[in-house]
Amino acid sequence: MTQRNTALAIAALKDLLGDRLSTGESIREIHGRDEAYSEPALPDAVAFPESTDEVSAIVNTCVQHKVPVVPFGIGTSLEGHVIPTHGGISVDTSRMNKILEVHESDLDAVVQPGVSRTQLNEALRATGLMFTVDPGADATLGGMAATRASGTNTVRYGTMRENVLALEVVLPDGTVIETGSRARKSSAGYDLTHLFVGSEGTLGIITRLTVRLFGQPDTILAATCGFETVDDAVNSVIMAIQMGIPMARIELLDEVQMKGMNNFNPDLNLPEKPHLFLEFHGSETGVKEQVELFQGISEEFGVSGFEWATKAEDRSRLWTARHNAYYAGKSLRKGCESVVTDCCVPISALADCIARTKELIAEAGMIAPIVGHVGDGNFHLLILFEPNDPEELVRAKALASDVNRIALSFGGTVTGEHGVGTGKKKYMVEEHGAAYALMATLKRAVDPENIMNPGKTVDIN
Repeated sequence: MTQRNTALAIAALKDLLGDRLSTGESIREIHGRDEAYSEPALPDAVAFPESTDEVSAIVNTCVQHKVPVVPFGIGTSLEGHVIPTHGGISVDTSRMNKILEVHESDLDAVVQPGVSRTQLNEALRATGLMFTVDPGADATLGGMAATRASGTNTVRYGTMRENVLALEVVLPDGTVIETGSRARKSSAGYDLTHLFVGSEGTLGIITRLTVRLFGQPDTILAATCGFETVDDAVNSVIMAIQMGIPMARIELLDEVQMKGMNNFNPDLNLPEKPHLFLEFHGSETGVKEQVELFQGISEEFGVSGFEWATKAEDRSRLWTARHNAYYAGKSLRKGCESVVTDCCVPISALADCIARTKELIAEAGMIAPIVGHVGDGNFHLLILFEPNDPEELVRAKALASDVNRIALSFGGTVTGEHGVGTGKKKYMVEEHGAAYALMATLKRAVDPENIMNPGKTVDIN
């Protein structure tokens, strides 16, 4: 890419989009970073398309001039996915935010990529249906599909991988394709839908999604409970899952995170020891049985302080506090920045993996609260550091690296939820071996000019 090529592309896109192409510094700065600590980089311009045809025209223009294209949802990613490390055009899909179809009988909906998860659920409220993938942030569904997002409901309802039925995608040459269908299964050819789910914008731009819906449960019951050790909390979850209790949410917060939760949410006022945040869905009778079974199991591991939330406003308060865990963790150290990492291991290895992680945190002398979707073996580390102390940043990154490699040693993955982006790319060979080379082969085949989000997930230069 040369400055001349970029200037020509911007001029052509200005003719196409008018004032929906911005080169203003403040807009470019917003699109040059994400939620976590990553080195920012500004795009040369930001495009705001309103249709698939416009996305296709943008991509076609960029490939002609060999200018990078970086899809942008709402910027809530945590591994530098949306940062335009090679410059180029940031394609912001926020104006493509229409709910196109809701098929109540078939339990699916067709949406544009800029629709957020809360927007969809608000529109579904009167239908008795719900979209279940909940990563915490009010992310766009296009971004959630691109990063293969999951979240607090995954243990019961699955990740975006299980909840995306079909896609419309603009390829790196501007071609528009459709993958999958509204049918619940197919044996017709390669599974292209799931090639793009999790591709992080490196293979194309998602412009329409068909997503799976579920019926809203008759009864929802949430609870918190405390344990003396993280091991006790995790082992109670392992036994509950092995017994087949269909819990909807099972969140672990260690004692350090609980201190932050009380700091950030003064009305929470829970004991500062490891806690589980739980939610049960089903019929009134079914939920009662689930609760009784889990209470019996957890008593074997020294549970204490069960607090129940049956009213919608109490459940909302509890899960809002959990979704704000990032900010609660940061409240433990005034003025800090954070290195965020996540990993996922087989659930039988989770207690040992977390125990080893806590040993490493102590050895590093860092403050690093742990939260986790323990029902599926996924946990997150928020490593706090002084932004003006380069040595602390080095230690924080080293700790994150050690935790990732511990996860691999337990047969896990370096990211169960956050994705690869730039932050986890250096671990890909270690995790995937020869299969990582196949990813590069696929990238070259689909994007030979390497214009789609270059520098992320896999390198082909």
